[in-house]
Amino acid sequence: MTDTPPRAQDAVRDQYEHELNAHWEAKQHDDINLMLGEMDGLYHHHYAVGDFDRDVLTSPPDRRQKRILQEMHRMENEQVELVLDGMGRLPACARVLDAGSGRGGTSFMVHDRLGVRVDGVNFCEHQLAFARQLSGRRGCGDSVRFHYGNMAATPFPDASFQGVVTNETTMYVDLFETFREFARLLEPGGRYVLVTWCENDAITTPGTRAEISAIDEHYVCHIHRRSTYFSALQANGLVPSTVRDLTAKAIPYWELRSHSDLRTGVEQSFLDGYRANRLNYLVIVAERARPTGRPAPVTAPSEER
Repeated sequence: MTDTPPRAQDAVRDQYEHELNAHWEAKQHDDINLMLGEMDGLYHHHYAVGDFDRDVLTSPPDRRQKRILQEMHRMENEQVELVLDGMGRLPACARVLDAGSGRGGTSFMVHDRLGVRVDGVNFCEHQLAFARQLSGRRGCGDSVRFHYGNMAATPFPDASFQGVVTNETTMYVDLFETFREFARLLEPGGRYVLVTWCENDAITTPGTRAEISAIDEHYVCHIHRRSTYFSALQANGLVPSTVRDLTAKAIPYWELRSHSDLRTGVEQSFLDGYRANRLNYLVIVAERARPTGRPAPVTAPSEER
């Protein structure tokens, strides 16, 4: 294997992916994530769960916005614990794929906590350049590398990873195609940790998708139905061992962000969707089925409040 990036036309393959690529490439400078990441050098493209310090909302006016941003970034950093806890312990020789790696925040935290090699894949070129510079400055350029490619069709060999993570990136891909790719990349018994927001099709009725449609339009994404995740996992031999429904815990982050001067207008759609249980926040841990032996049992979905 080499680190030579695939050709652009191989990574950005169709009209939707061209629109998505243009959306992210346009955010090189005007980006809330840049301001938050400047605090500690960890730049994320995901949100958070858990409560925030309510005292920040009553801070003096000259300090209030700074404290809100600090609290938002703390919550985003702590969100990565969902990925780290789901991945569990890995040997130092293990290799993990961060699919849709953005500016590298999750990749660096996986490497720092687990001590493994991490490969990020992404087709936004300015994010890749940014992440590669960070990797060099952090002194981990040999063990945390970022590749230009499509997370649904990567340049890596079969069974070359012991772990795969997607941290709020699967709403940009076809799940059946992408999970097939992850199954190809994972060794038998390898672990996939998935953190996502999705549509709760168990309660959705015609005419009640306003929040889903608003979020899709804002982020140029396609929010998948909750049931589609499990169908795509099953179809590709990825056996869930744990499913956590953290919908209620996803609400406070958006409450806090709605008080930020950096709010973008999508906050109310997330709040309405989560509060009505039409939008869910899930963490799924799955394992690549082994050729022989019995699959791991599925832990019943639980809602944590």
